[in-house]
Amino acid sequence: MITKVLLLAIFGIAMAHLEGVVVVYLRKALGMLDSESNKVSIEKFPRRFLNIEMTREAATIIMLLVIACLTGVSWAERGVFFLWTFAFWDLFYYISLYVLIKWPPSLNTIDVLFLIPKPWIAPVWFPIGISTLTILIISLLLFLGIL
Repeated sequence: MITKVLLLAIFGIAMAHLEGVVVVYLRKALGMLDSESNKVSIEKFPRRFLNIEMTREAATIIMLLVIACLTGVSWAERGVFFLWTFAFWDLFYYISLYVLIKWPPSLNTIDVLFLIPKPWIAPVWFPIGISTLTILIISLLLFLGIL
């Protein structure tokens, strides 16, 4: 089990960095400033690119679901593995963006978290906090032998 969760964490971190790189290129291609809020940026996005971005988000969730299904034995384990990998992906997505372009400039920066089914908008501290809490709770459950 420990090997699986370590590998899933590595997968989530690698996937987060890949997505961060894609977002950096997307921002540059669309002429967005590195410091610009994604909430402001999304208002400038042509509808066509928003639709494309929604397919990227859907593909990300599908990838996380598939890796959880491939590694988990029971539905409960698959759910835990999905949440675990999702948490690493989400947390390290923001870390990658910060390392690459110093974005977000603060934890209070407003971000567009998802576009599906409609834009979810919140300060960056919210997804970072949820992801960190998820990692800590699952780690504790593993340490206690509950998982």
